[in-house]
Amino acid sequence: MIDPGRERQLEELNLVELCVEILRRSRNELYLNMRFLDLSLSSLGFEADWGLSGYGIGTDGFLIYYQPEYLTGLFQKGRVFVNRAYLHMVFHCLFGHLDSHPPGSIQLASLAVPAEGAVLPAPSATADEDILWHLACDIAMESIIDTLYQKCTYVRPSAQRREMYLRLKNRGIRVFTAGSIYRALVDMNLPKRQKESLVAAFTVDNHGFWKKEQPPKAAVERQNRWKDNREKMQTAMETGSKDESDDNQSLLEQVQVENRERYDYKRFLRRFSVLKEEIQIDPDSFDYGFYTYGLELYGNMPLLEPLETREIRRIEDFVIAIDTSMSCSGELVKRFLEETYAILAESETYFRKINIHIIQCDDKIQEDTVITSQEEMKDYMSKFAVRGHGGTDFRPVFEHVRELMAAGHFTRLRGLLYFTDGKGIYPVESPPYDTAFVFVKDNYSDISVPAWAMKLILLPEDFQREEPGGMTYEY
Repeated sequence: MIDPGRERQLEELNLVELCVEILRRSRNELYLNMRFLDLSLSSLGFEADWGLSGYGIGTDGFLIYYQPEYLTGLFQKGRVFVNRAYLHMVFHCLFGHLDSHPPGSIQLASLAVPAEGAVLPAPSATADEDILWHLACDIAMESIIDTLYQKCTYVRPSAQRREMYLRLKNRGIRVFTAGSIYRALVDMNLPKRQKESLVAAFTVDNHGFWKKEQPPKAAVERQNRWKDNREKMQTAMETGSKDESDDNQSLLEQVQVENRERYDYKRFLRRFSVLKEEIQIDPDSFDYGFYTYGLELYGNMPLLEPLETREIRRIEDFVIAIDTSMSCSGELVKRFLEETYAILAESETYFRKINIHIIQCDDKIQEDTVITSQEEMKDYMSKFAVRGHGGTDFRPVFEHVRELMAAGHFTRLRGLLYFTDGKGIYPVESPPYDTAFVFVKDNYSDISVPAWAMKLILLPEDFQREEPGGMTYEY
């Protein structure tokens, strides 16, 4: 007589073997159609999880966990759905969603490793924020898959999906990142029923494994592995055939955005500083031992006095140009100026006597305000108003600065920041100072930026903070 328990185990084992074969074939089919995904597709192992409920497939960045009966049911529906689920999970890993969080909440994982044996905290987001964030991640990934037009993954998007993509585009979102979609969903203030309908329309996998507690070293290893995969994938896509890159353009744009490194805006501004001697005590210019010895030996007579001047690097001459065309928001302009002023106003950043020109320009110079002290900067910010709203031409600013330099208005001009959306006419020749065009992420065009200029992409969440300071940017 056959043991029923043993028979059940054999059935489960056979089912697991079948599921592993389904996933392997899915991986192979995806690889044959998208060779640039070779490392990413092979970075996930498979493990059965009989206790999964709801969406019975998900990943923690190391393994794909699947409920065998759910996976076989998905395969019976069509192998294209298995392929899409596999690719969807790989994309979540590639774009760092497992270690991301809604803007404003605590980051799930950091490259700074906590104490040995500690576990990383879960994101501190409300239930509604959490739902919108996971929905945004799914919409971003499904939008890519829907535009790949690969036979092995293509399913015609539903009317609801097409409508959502259109609504996001109408909000000016050019690249569908999870962050930009999340902010749009928050602004839409969707009713509960519509939110639930969108979750049902875009959810493919189980995100419960994202919050799975892991040792810090494992979390860092996961981040580094998928960051490396993403960088190699970008290289493979950019060096592949033109036809292939055209077919996967939306994916390439997402990868390029994700691979941009973030930097401290304050550190960037310091590159425009000059070395100059200023009157102040230099505590590093004398030996404390001799100083103390003199006081002890002679009473009130130190052997060595500190120097009364000090060489420091600070900003002196500087130009901030503002694009005041109709395409640039007055609030964003003011927030950018507040942030830049907060950094420049620090005593370690600029000299007591400064020479900063704030130029407003659309297709011609609208205003040139000269700031020579912190008091003047405060007064300017209190009365600030955007002037212009015409077309965009960057050339008048550079011509105006050239004339100012010729007239001797600058002593040591090191740089110019141009805050814009990038849609305008650029000068051809490089100026004799460093130039950086500053954009807001998800709301700019940098196609025509000349090779001699730097590009900074500020993050929208930095503009939403109540207090200035700590702004970051991407190259």
